[in-house]
Amino acid sequence: MWGGVGGPARRAENGYRSYDEGDLRLLQQIRTLQDFGFDLEETRPFVDCLRAGHPAGDACPASLAVYRSKLDELDALIGRLASVRAEVGAQLARAELEASADLPGGPAPRCELGGHP
Repeated sequence: MWGGVGGPARRAENGYRSYDEGDLRLLQQIRTLQDFGFDLEETRPFVDCLRAGHPAGDACPASLAVYRSKLDELDALIGRLASVRAEVGAQLARAELEASADLPGGPAPRCELGGHP
């Protein structure tokens, strides 16, 4: 991933890789963004911002632009989902009405004039 997490890998005496606080902050930033649905490429401006020395990866203009783009994407998705939900709700209401009319013992026909079945 772009030549390592925070820079060149450091090794402890036991041979294990050693990461500093900046490396951990960078990994946490990436994991949080991925949990929110950001793909790896969308995390790049946040990583670059942290590597530039900012304490937060979203303090740079490029990171803010990614946030705005993601919000636009989510708003469009919410709009599509709301539309699909309304359509499914209408189909369910129609299907329930038809199903109840076809069932034995379903609603009795109504007499519009006298109010009696």
